[in-house]
Amino acid sequence: MSEVVDEMAPAEEHAGDGERPGGRRRVAPLIVGVIALVMIGLFVVLAGADASRKESADSPLIGRPAPEATGTLDDGTSFDLSRRKGSWVVLNFFDPTCIPCIQEHPELVQFADDQATLGTDGAELYSVITRGEQAEIDEFFADNGGDWPAIYSEADEFPVAFGVSQVPETWIVDPSGVVQLRLISKVTADQLNAILQQFREQY
Repeated sequence: MSEVVDEMAPAEEHAGDGERPGGRRRVAPLIVGVIALVMIGLFVVLAGADASRKESADSPLIGRPAPEATGTLDDGTSFDLSRRKGSWVVLNFFDPTCIPCIQEHPELVQFADDQATLGTDGAELYSVITRGEQAEIDEFFADNGGDWPAIYSEADEFPVAFGVSQVPETWIVDPSGVVQLRLISKVTADQLNAILQQFREQY
């Protein structure tokens, strides 16, 4: 009897060894699933961070008087932001070679038209040029619409004063000359109209 048991023992041990690889095969899909869940979670977090970036951004200028910045308008006259008190001012920093700038331009055209219907209550829109010669800018506006003023500044005085490094960026300054909001990606006409209406009601 003992001989039979001894002969069976190696077979049983071999069978036990065979089960362990099978166990590992069952664990592997679980590990892959956990990794997939972690990756999805990271994607959601990053997407959420990007979404928040597209709406607004903090700046030490928020709630403070707008920086003193001057420039020249496309008609050759001088522009001094501090002299625009009494009106809501929307500054859109613009580069004619910037794809998001080009994509948002029709929305700015609509926004300007919407504000014009409000008469003296409407906001003043300005494009602050960060790159390009006036002839190039004039051609862009002629081809794509929009008749609001463009501001040119020597040594990028306007972008430097507002801390703008990437475009498009849009800033809202209230009638008291205080910076109210900084938007750091493409904007829409509906978005700007709604924001300004809220500011008017709270002002």
